[in-house]
Amino acid sequence: MTEKARLFRQQLDSKPILRIMGAHNGLGAQLIERNRFDGVWASGLEISTAHVVPDANILTMTENLDVASAINEATNLPVVCDCDTGYGNAANVMHMVKKYEAAGLAVAVIEDKQFPKVNSFIPGRQELAPIQEFMGKIAAAKSAQRTPDFMVIARIEALIAGWGMDEALKRAYAYEEAGADGLVIHSKAETPAEIFEFARRFKGKIPLVSIPTTYYNVSADELAQNGFKVVIYANQGLRASIKALDETFREIRETGSTASVEKKIVSMKTVFEIQGMMRLKEVEEKFLKGDGVKVVVPAAGEPKPDPELQRLLDQKPLCMLPVGGKPLLQHQTEIFLAVGASDIYVIGGYEHQKIRAEGAKVIPNPDYQSSHIMQSIMTARPKLQGRCLVAYADILFDKQILDQLLTSPHAITLVIDRAYQSLPHRDKELDLVQVEDPAEGEKNRRMNLNTLKPIRRIGKKIERGAAQCEFVGIAYFQEEGLRALCEAWDRGRREFAGKRFYEAASPEQASLNDLLQYMIDAGVPVYGLEVEHGWSEVHSAEDVYRLNEYFKNAAAPVGKER
Repeated sequence: MTEKARLFRQQLDSKPILRIMGAHNGLGAQLIERNRFDGVWASGLEISTAHVVPDANILTMTENLDVASAINEATNLPVVCDCDTGYGNAANVMHMVKKYEAAGLAVAVIEDKQFPKVNSFIPGRQELAPIQEFMGKIAAAKSAQRTPDFMVIARIEALIAGWGMDEALKRAYAYEEAGADGLVIHSKAETPAEIFEFARRFKGKIPLVSIPTTYYNVSADELAQNGFKVVIYANQGLRASIKALDETFREIRETGSTASVEKKIVSMKTVFEIQGMMRLKEVEEKFLKGDGVKVVVPAAGEPKPDPELQRLLDQKPLCMLPVGGKPLLQHQTEIFLAVGASDIYVIGGYEHQKIRAEGAKVIPNPDYQSSHIMQSIMTARPKLQGRCLVAYADILFDKQILDQLLTSPHAITLVIDRAYQSLPHRDKELDLVQVEDPAEGEKNRRMNLNTLKPIRRIGKKIERGAAQCEFVGIAYFQEEGLRALCEAWDRGRREFAGKRFYEAASPEQASLNDLLQYMIDAGVPVYGLEVEHGWSEVHSAEDVYRLNEYFKNAAAPVGKER
């Protein structure tokens, strides 16, 4: 409870001047700490503005305390709190101090205006409390605190109200006598001349605080040289954010896209850093092992597309092909994160240094030129625990497919498309699947039975007339299925060393199809989740143009036509 209050007092003693920056939420507090200020000002003006109400005692003490507490939790810096007039009389002030101190806040600043106050820069009513009344508030506040480190600073508004320098000095000595730990001398002059005069004439022992909102040309060093120990930049963060948000929103509305503002705003990586996503990942790694689904995207092979697609790739891996305004891999990653993926591993090979996606980690496969998909998947083997998704790098798919896939009770489940025969561009080799006898399959489809079907055969050499579905390139492994996959890989490499391995020239050249068929032949159950459309492969420039139209118009589900 006293740690940050003690830190604030220690800094007052050890530094020429403390630089405090205003905030109205935890995000602001994080940015203040990142920029190495000495503390955070829980600003009444900023908090009121964030609630879209005037800075005029509209918000309650509890509302202000809730925000100040959230700010305090978001930073290691001491938090100095703008407590207006103390939210009432001396009894209210005592209650306020108990609550703020118990919340771990370092300093409460109360001003000597009548309740309800209005912001100091609003012309008109600026009514000051009688000196004796405010001295009673200070004494009450000090009597209520439970630890010696918590500070109560009195804010003098005599210069704001136009009552003059003599009145300000009179109040300063009275508030020091009542027990105040410091004084804010507030001014709306355009130069620091009158606060410098106050500091020169004040002969008290307690530290002085400046809030240079209107006399903004003064430096912290100048304030220190003239007797001030604290400077509070009370509202610059709020004003900067309003301007930045307004300009960004206007530009997006006028241009119809975010393209022109992307270079002016921070990356999602920075957002994740500020919100502590990396710390969360460390916690999950330590305490939630196996809880989230892992993802492996084999993306190591060198693409050999048609010349037009080669031009679009511009010597990048296929997973970095721009589609719908962002790389193919970024589309995939966002869907993986949306279904609760805890770790996403992209296995790179060809130009792997160019692979980037927010939320994904790249693992290079040094043997990518002499191996194939299974070798790439196994490159991530040390990372794989619990549940795992494998998704090829050359496909787009609807989130709903993964939502349904992750409910499968089976150890190994593949996504298979039963509409493959009706789709265009079927002249290429397909990863075909035979799930059951054709007659039984037709009967089940008519009766609309369970779409999870046992797979009998999988591979490119199956006759099209004998296959009911196409493997789309997405597989889900529960923990036992992942273990069976790894064991089969080890066994298959030993058993078929130097030999053909199903459709591959060797185990090292094996596709996922080859190892799955090896497992099926050994009696390992492999199931297929039947879908109809909802995905698309990207193998040609025509695929790219069609998908760009989809993202542009959002007229049909992905993969309705392929």
